Amino acid sequence: MTSPAEILSVPKPGWAGEDVAMLYDMAHRFMSEEIAPNYDAYEKNEIVDRSAWEKAGAAGLLCPSMPEEYGGAGGNFAHESAIIEAIGHVGVDGFGIGLHNAIVAPYILHYGSQEQKKKWLPKLASGELIGAIAMTEPGAGSDLQGVRSRADKDGDHYRVNGSKTFITNGQLANLIIVVVKTDPEKGAKGTSLIVVETDGAEGFERGRNLDKIGLKANDTSELFFNDLRVPTSNLLGGEEGQGFIQLMQQLPQERLMIGTTAIAMAERALALTIDYVRERKAFGQPILSFQNTQFKLAELKTEITIGRVFYNDCVTRHLAGGLDPATASMAKYWLSELQGRVMDECLQLHGGYGYMNEYPIARMWRDARVQRIYGGANEIMKLLIARSL
Repeated sequence: MTSPAEILSVPKPGWAGEDVAMLYDMAHRFMSEEIAPNYDAYEKNEIVDRSAWEKAGAAGLLCPSMPEEYGGAGGNFAHESAIIEAIGHVGVDGFGIGLHNAIVAPYILHYGSQEQKKKWLPKLASGELIGAIAMTEPGAGSDLQGVRSRADKDGDHYRVNGSKTFITNGQLANLIIVVVKTDPEKGAKGTSLIVVETDGAEGFERGRNLDKIGLKANDTSELFFNDLRVPTSNLLGGEEGQGFIQLMQQLPQERLMIGTTAIAMAERALALTIDYVRERKAFGQPILSFQNTQFKLAELKTEITIGRVFYNDCVTRHLAGGLDPATASMAKYWLSELQGRVMDECLQLHGGYGYMNEYPIARMWRDARVQRIYGGANEIMKLLIARSL
């Protein structure tokens, strides 16, 4: 296959140094050799085997941006980007280590006590623990202030009650950050984050593995908490009521990560489509020889190049601590919309074969759709951007 990197003529950004390039190559090789051969089975079973997580941990692909003292590699978001891009370029998009690495682990690093970090981060880095974050509820999605799950203090424990849905890694996760109300009367100021260790926990129940349109290989679940007793020491941040602030501080990285997936998958789709139209013939000549095909691909290459330059700039800002929420929202909104357009045009250029599941573009087209929904729907992104005007 044509390499996605061969298509674009974008200079390497300053953050993509030699160590990042080496990690990308290693991650690309791992995904190609260890995950891709089993990916059809993961799609069919609608879950990635736990052994794949353990292999990723042994290979150093879990928690790359966590400090070495906690079992990580001491990197930063550039290293997270390298791994997520490798996943997108290889086409194993349902392997949920991006959320584990770049969303769950940072909450513990930034808000956890020394004891919490020593307890959980090394096990997240090894794959012994698989992480998830439980925000969404049946009645609360992009509006996190509408969360109704609650944690009531009972001595040195909380009693957690409520339900969550659409939880990525939900069937496998055994360390889950749960968004709850510790004081429902205070609204957002009564929101807290509590870490639930699920192994052997009475009162915790997983619902069904949800039947999704795309990203079939990723287990996505309902979770139920019925008088689940959780030690008060599992509260993140040391005091109640900090959860909403913590979420707002971490959401820009989550939204940038969605942009990472979007640009990587768009680049792969274009590479696959160029290969296809070179080989496929119509009316006695390659489809690539038709001016309409050339113009469509020229448009896509231009838009993807613009997207890559914007993404690279966002990462540069983020690494410097200057990625503001509005720009992160722009990245999530614009890059996921770009991804959707690219998938649609690339599928069209495959003709009828694009609608066949045996061709990768069909799965990529399905997998792309949710990007405009999770991490805050794109309509919410526009609202957040508008507030900065």
